[in-house]
Amino acid sequence: MNKKLAASLLAASTAFLCAGAQAETGKLLLTGGVSSIDGAAGGGLTPWAVIGSNATDDEVGGSAYVTTVGTRDYGLNIYGAAVGIHDRYELSIAQQDFNTRDTGAALGLPGLHLKQTIVGAKVRVLGDAVLDSDTWVPQVAVGVQYKTLGSTGLDGTLDALGAKRSGTDFYVSATKLLLGQGLLVNGTLRATKGNQNGLLGYGATLGGNENRYSLQPEFSVAYLLSKNVVVGAEYRFMRNKLEQAGSAAGLGNGLRAGDWKDLFIAWAPNKHVSLTLAYVDLGVIVPATTASRKQTGYYLSAQIAF
Repeated sequence: MNKKLAASLLAASTAFLCAGAQAETGKLLLTGGVSSIDGAAGGGLTPWAVIGSNATDDEVGGSAYVTTVGTRDYGLNIYGAAVGIHDRYELSIAQQDFNTRDTGAALGLPGLHLKQTIVGAKVRVLGDAVLDSDTWVPQVAVGVQYKTLGSTGLDGTLDALGAKRSGTDFYVSATKLLLGQGLLVNGTLRATKGNQNGLLGYGATLGGNENRYSLQPEFSVAYLLSKNVVVGAEYRFMRNKLEQAGSAAGLGNGLRAGDWKDLFIAWAPNKHVSLTLAYVDLGVIVPATTASRKQTGYYLSAQIAF
């Protein structure tokens, strides 16, 4: 997807969001989740089965967010928006800007930024997280995310590894909300070819890799401390197919990937605003240039929703 189309979609979503601000919506605080790094509603690292915005089953709503992530060697800035339709359908868009810092310089590409556009859709197919909270029936949703990595000086390296600059993820999420206990649990299963969530391309055929989808599970748990404060944790298994291609290119385990995880706290001062702060551990990212250091750091996100 080109930048003009991405900007147009984001502008349209934001305009819709501003228009929706005139209507009151009825969803309970934080039950729509926050905006994930890929734009879908859920936790910070993984989508949930909930539909973003405050809209209930007879309403249309929207959300917009900005997120920044800083680790020992990298930085990531994200912004995006989503539309929730009748608490059943969700359309989202996100723009990621990954600052490679010293890694780019080590590769002979100082100032290298990896920019990725993600367009997503989600549909609720079973259950209602709130209405079914007194049963064992979870809310279940299926989703798709089309991701496009912008062209950079890294294109030649990705081509040599047999990695593409666009790909599509498919996922199914099940979310169970236990209102009486103030507890939410979520499980997501993702089919993906993405390397480091797509920031290092999709697939890799060098070294005999088969360019197939792999299934990666993702888990979240959240506990409501009060009506507007929730704490929790997430664990997202990360595909590691790029390591074999890197080894064939003479990099040893220099392109190894690790699982992503976080500990978070989210605060909603009112039904339209939420702030999320987290400690993140993104494993290793291009350890060939970072001495295999784990990429730990902070995650900060602000969202408005109607």
